[in-house]
Amino acid sequence: MIAVTGAAGFIGSNLARRLAPLGEELVLVDHPMVPAKAGNARGLERFRLAGHLDFLSELERGALSPRVVYHLGACSSTTETNWAYLVENNITYSQRVWRWCAANGRRLVYASSAATYGDGIKGFDDRTHPRDLAPLNLYGRSKNDFDRWALDEAEAGRPTPPTWAGVKFFNVYGPNELHKGSMASVVWHARRQVLATGEMRLFKSNDPAIRDGEQRRDFVYVGDNLDHLTWLAAQPRGAGLFNSGTGTARTFLDLAGAVFDALGRERRIRFIDMPANLTAQYQNYTQADMSRLRGAGFAGAATPIERGVRETLATAAGD
Repeated sequence: MIAVTGAAGFIGSNLARRLAPLGEELVLVDHPMVPAKAGNARGLERFRLAGHLDFLSELERGALSPRVVYHLGACSSTTETNWAYLVENNITYSQRVWRWCAANGRRLVYASSAATYGDGIKGFDDRTHPRDLAPLNLYGRSKNDFDRWALDEAEAGRPTPPTWAGVKFFNVYGPNELHKGSMASVVWHARRQVLATGEMRLFKSNDPAIRDGEQRRDFVYVGDNLDHLTWLAAQPRGAGLFNSGTGTARTFLDLAGAVFDALGRERRIRFIDMPANLTAQYQNYTQADMSRLRGAGFAGAATPIERGVRETLATAAGD
């Protein structure tokens, strides 16, 4: 049995679809289904769907015993300001899942985030201890606090899962993210804008040293993230934090070009002012250092954005 939390969400639903043909029982865990996520669960009805609180209760009383838990469920909004809500969903819940896996000898792979790196002044190296990082928003802080707690547990010699990995997702895009609204990737916002108006809007640079559209991110296709997750879960032993990106930063202009090409449209870009609530927490550059995952033995190739965007938008061809 394998459990996937956040299974109706973006990365979780893609992971569930990756695991579904393998013949193993799946328990798909999420908050009570909302209509916007219903499409993500289509085709997975033969598996058990469990509410996130019911799942935790069944784990702790011994009614469920998955051999692997992919814990991807969380509040993933980078603009969330309710710290108590983030603590409950991103830290306390995760600690309970961790403790169950540790007590029962089960593997745990959980979602962290590149938001833990803050403005990137200290780089994007997953060997940097969380205590030395300064996230720019409360979401990043909640993820960083759990990473720090997990490492503290291990360093103190307290029980840990036999295999555990915190996976720091960079700028992920792919199918099944339309429910995210404003938190969806630039790829989906761009598609909507181009089909509606013929042009794509990008934020002007908030840094005089960076030209408009030249902000760089490590845009990673969700299929690559699934490769990282499943590879880590398959290791008999291993522990720590691992970046999940491509290792190459590309500009927003590169991404925009890939979207226009995938849609067969002429490139038309309009730059707009960045909202004030984003300016102080905006990452102008991200690039995953992938050497730790590579050093552990992962050998898969990253998907170029040109192919990843094309495959992503092909899934929406009938919309």
